[in-house]
Amino acid sequence: MYLTNQDVIELTAWRRKLHTMPEVSREEVATAAEVQAFLADTKPDGVVSGLGGHGVAVIYDSGVSGPTILFRAELDALPIAEIGDLEHRSQISGKGHMCGHDGHMTMLASLGRQFGRERPKRGRVILMFQPAEEDGFGAAAVVADEKFGSLKPDYSFSLHNMPGLPLGHVWLKDGVVNCASRGLKIMLTGRTAHASMPETGISPVPAVAKLMPALTALSRGTIATDDLVLATLTHASVGEPAFGIAPGYAEVWVTLRTMTDGQMDALTGAAETLVREAAAEGGLEYALEYHDIFTHSENHPEAAALLRAALNAEGVRHVAGETMRGSEDFGRFGGVSKSAMFFLGAGENIANLHNPNYDFPDDLIPIGSKVFMRVARDILG
Repeated sequence: MYLTNQDVIELTAWRRKLHTMPEVSREEVATAAEVQAFLADTKPDGVVSGLGGHGVAVIYDSGVSGPTILFRAELDALPIAEIGDLEHRSQISGKGHMCGHDGHMTMLASLGRQFGRERPKRGRVILMFQPAEEDGFGAAAVVADEKFGSLKPDYSFSLHNMPGLPLGHVWLKDGVVNCASRGLKIMLTGRTAHASMPETGISPVPAVAKLMPALTALSRGTIATDDLVLATLTHASVGEPAFGIAPGYAEVWVTLRTMTDGQMDALTGAAETLVREAAAEGGLEYALEYHDIFTHSENHPEAAALLRAALNAEGVRHVAGETMRGSEDFGRFGGVSKSAMFFLGAGENIANLHNPNYDFPDDLIPIGSKVFMRVARDILG
């Protein structure tokens, strides 16, 4: 079963509606409600809401024993103000769907329309509208949610639109597809002093001056190869914005990135050693916090083979592509199922993801839909 022309028109209009009402990670209340309302007339066999925050799982059950397949899309947008003059531009100040998650949700909704008309011959299909992908919180929270126990899939599939890749073409590879990453917030505390007598205080400035080049020196490699290690300084602040106070507090933020989780353990250890030594040398107290924690995402060979067969059957051009340096929390589903994701080309002459003028290409809706449907029918009939 495939989408009708009317389906495509209505799904496109819905995608644009979603684009006007972006909500950032952990705030996706209206978006989750909109998903449930849009799919209500497909008469799903179950809906589980409040998963890992505001996540929604929509279930289509054949009533016949068989595998459970989960398809994942993301609910959240970004804290980026949209620019441009689209009729469907964001109506929420300072927030926008600059990563195309509105399109991902629409492709899952297209599956709901089709399975609403004809259930799979066996097993279940779960459409997982996941919260908080952008900060790495959502997938882990969904999987840890006790309500997820009754949903646990045998297979999980996802995609991400990819500017720079020809429209409708696909990257699909075996093994690691997205790197591990996490944000390290370093807090250094000394003692303020009058700016005329800095020697009476304990300044964090020498420690910051030492840490900034030392942390970036941990990096090696600029492409996603097996030995990629990347430490990227993203923020630093020292003291108060005043001329009369020698600083007593500083923060340094650094994003740590590696190909695999095992490499991340080594990188965090090295970074923490640098902080400990710099603080001790400067007579400072220090504290560390980790944020936006992403494990590496890895395609299971069987799940990837199923995607590859679907792409071939539907005549979608695909190549192996490369591991993405950017992170993706879909890898968490790989811990509970055979999972795989692919990257769907959004076009070569289009704004990049997270650019303030990015808009998901509507032409991708039927392409992503037919690939996912083929996977589901190949497994469940």
